[in-house]
Amino acid sequence: MTLNIEQFKNVKALVIGDLMIDEYLWGSVERISPEAPVPVVAVEKESHALGGSGNVINNLVAMGTDVTTIGTAGTGKAGKMIFEKLEDLGVKTDCIISEPDRPTTRKTRVIASNQQVLRIDKEISRKVSDTTFDKLIKMVDKTIPQVDLVILSDYAKGIICKDLVNHVVNISKQHDVLTVADPKSLDFSKYQHVSLLTPNKKEAALASQMDIQTMEDLFAAGKKIIRQVNLEKLLITCGKDGMVLFEGNTPPLVIESKARQVFDVSGAGDTVISILGLGLAVGATFEQSAIVANAAAGVVVGKVGTATASIKELSDALSKTSK
Repeated sequence: MTLNIEQFKNVKALVIGDLMIDEYLWGSVERISPEAPVPVVAVEKESHALGGSGNVINNLVAMGTDVTTIGTAGTGKAGKMIFEKLEDLGVKTDCIISEPDRPTTRKTRVIASNQQVLRIDKEISRKVSDTTFDKLIKMVDKTIPQVDLVILSDYAKGIICKDLVNHVVNISKQHDVLTVADPKSLDFSKYQHVSLLTPNKKEAALASQMDIQTMEDLFAAGKKIIRQVNLEKLLITCGKDGMVLFEGNTPPLVIESKARQVFDVSGAGDTVISILGLGLAVGATFEQSAIVANAAAGVVVGKVGTATASIKELSDALSKTSK
């Protein structure tokens, strides 16, 4: 079959993960500080966007997908912003648990002349309380039978733990629902039996405990991860070098990136897992889905800040790729 990205509108997706706020301070640099050899950024405006698993939601909504999310948010300014921005997207917030003692992670990026010059993170990384975990499990049980795709967006802030992943995988298999995970853990055993795992090359090297210098090294690391984690599919992203697909006993498949100007790689992994998951959910092959995901990532890295690709932008990028 040919992958028709218009079909993405028919998918019902569940995103489980660490919701964050991305804050941007936009300005210009005209001098160096007399106090230290650092640029002085004159801030001209600021903006806020959903980050973490919220950026996965952004990418899915941009494709017209019906999205449900499960997660937590603090009760402060950033937490309230999570609810407001999700509601603006038309995403229901009744499966988000407010935790007063668990502030929402906020990543502040300072941008000058279309380049990121500094990032400041305010976060707490710890497991959710037992009470919150029990609530999350009940939401998982209720929601998974109603969706076609589950995306586990792990930013290592405490939502995605081994027990949660195991429960999600078991319920999803009972209802024939695809599970894809973007890892942020050195121990990939946490993601046992997910349908698809999408680490980057650095994460794959750390998880496999291998020094990846060549493509042969990467192939060996990928095969090792497949065996250790009992995966159906593995995709390792390699930045400007594209991505490598591993599936069963078939030889690894390399998908190269088309040369383009890169402004910001923030959130590119979120784009990949979102579009790849959608492709698989509509019945496309692993290779077809990865090619489309690769094209979408190429669109977003050409923008400043965490961004998404529209259906038109993705369609145009695919048209250029096929030429």
